[in-house]
Amino acid sequence: MSDVILETRQLTKEFKGFTAVSKVDLKVQRGSIHALIGPNGAGKTTCFNLLTKFLEPTSGSIVFNGVDITGERPAQIARRGIIRSFQISAVFPHLSVLENVRLGLQRALGTCYHFWKSEKSLAPLHGRAMELLAEVGLAELAHEQTVNLPYGRKRALEIATTLAMEPELMLLDEPTQGMGHEDVHRVAQLIKRVSAGRTILMVEHNMSVVSTIADTITVLQRGAVLAEGPYGEVSKNPQVMEAYMGTTEGQLQGAH
Repeated sequence: MSDVILETRQLTKEFKGFTAVSKVDLKVQRGSIHALIGPNGAGKTTCFNLLTKFLEPTSGSIVFNGVDITGERPAQIARRGIIRSFQISAVFPHLSVLENVRLGLQRALGTCYHFWKSEKSLAPLHGRAMELLAEVGLAELAHEQTVNLPYGRKRALEIATTLAMEPELMLLDEPTQGMGHEDVHRVAQLIKRVSAGRTILMVEHNMSVVSTIADTITVLQRGAVLAEGPYGEVSKNPQVMEAYMGTTEGQLQGAH
């Protein structure tokens, strides 16, 4: 099997008179952390919405594991193993930390909608849920109500629930957005840790995160690919520096 897990070919999304994503060719290598970066309005989130079929592309194609999935629905794409987290924390606040992860695991039991079943039917999931919580550093908070978690820990829980869905490809949409420095560092290290044996495609604004953990970076500007490569190469690209001028040029150069 090819080392490319996900490929887009000339992927384009037009809204009335406006091209949000323009002829994007993207190749994500299996087992890598691939970051999608760019100034505000560059088309990063639209790209994610196309990959998960929240939006239909105007033209172009999406290939996952060698299969063209352009015509598939969001649920089919999730079943293939492309699992996405969102910019806004999407956990159930009034369930415990453990219960949140267990919900993600329920799909494999086929009891997602069996609301009348005894909670005992979920007991087989307990061990795996605790393993996932240990993986993201939340095992000691398993029985805490989620609403009580600090923001950074909620994002860690979201990564655990995403892992519970057994993703082959994890799409992380701005995983460190709105975090303080300490939480950013913790979540970046967590992403690096859980990436072992998995593939991650992430949209991220924080250049220190991108420079630390991403293997490959694709820079979008006005919906098109401006540059691609490892951080050291992309950060020295004059076009990229110009695109970030006045906002993150300093970050691009000083992120190490």
